[in-house]
Amino acid sequence: MTWFEALVLGLLQGITEFLPVSSSGHLVIGKELFGIETQSVAFEVAVHTATVLSTFTVFRKEITRLLLGCTQPFFRKEAPFIRLGGRLKLPYNEDIRYVLVLLLSMLPVLVVGLFFKGQIETLFGSGLMIVGTMLIVTSLLLLLAQTATGRTTSVADSATSIPSAPAASAFVAVPSGKSLSYKDAFFIGIAQAVAVLPGLSRSGATISTGLLLGNNRAAVAKFSFLMVLIPVLGEAFLDVIKGGFAPQASGIGAGALLIGFVAAFLSGLAACKWMIALVKRAKLWGFAFYCTIVGAGCLLFHIIT
Repeated sequence: MTWFEALVLGLLQGITEFLPVSSSGHLVIGKELFGIETQSVAFEVAVHTATVLSTFTVFRKEITRLLLGCTQPFFRKEAPFIRLGGRLKLPYNEDIRYVLVLLLSMLPVLVVGLFFKGQIETLFGSGLMIVGTMLIVTSLLLLLAQTATGRTTSVADSATSIPSAPAASAFVAVPSGKSLSYKDAFFIGIAQAVAVLPGLSRSGATISTGLLLGNNRAAVAKFSFLMVLIPVLGEAFLDVIKGGFAPQASGIGAGALLIGFVAAFLSGLAACKWMIALVKRAKLWGFAFYCTIVGAGCLLFHIIT
């Protein structure tokens, strides 16, 4: 992989990360067009980590507010508690509940990462057939969610928008909506785990699942953003420990990997805000149409080549 190819792919990742069109699928398409073959998914992990860090940078104050909200019960004399049986009770508030729901949603993708990582890496190297198929599946999910909600559904918050609010309810209070239940969070987590398939949009799958379960769009959008942070950073941390980013392991030069990372971070940082303005005015069917066209193009390219 040359530095120019890494730059283009990094920019592509940063832009598409905030849309329900599968950034991983676009990376596969880009690598196919460039004729790039890699030994692992180290580049994908690196650029996904970069965009996660860019969203962390943009919304660091809101995320800090959530974490501070979780600490409040530990410093209040009359703090609410939840009893776990007998005399055992733990501090509890809505922010703590929200974090617990988030952690539950991460379990399915943890299982996939621990037991099926090899199979997933193989799929990333299997060409455009799987990507085209999964993009069409993404399109169907978006259309189904748009139809089922019966209202204008936007996905501006699918990966980014977190409103300012007091610490005690920074991520929980959602107008005209309910907090996500543990059951719904688990099913949304399953959707995220399935969306590790290249071409199946993670944000599209999680938001569509949440809407089909009857949840408020704003609540699902915020949740979709938060539930991906720890798994992606955890995957990157494990790869660093195992030496997965080393040139001999990844098949990618350190310079190209760094350029891809920086490009994804900076483009993600820039796109994070202006992409929201674009998506706020859009309906899901627009992204569904795009996924259908690109998916069909991938399948056609696979057949004729």
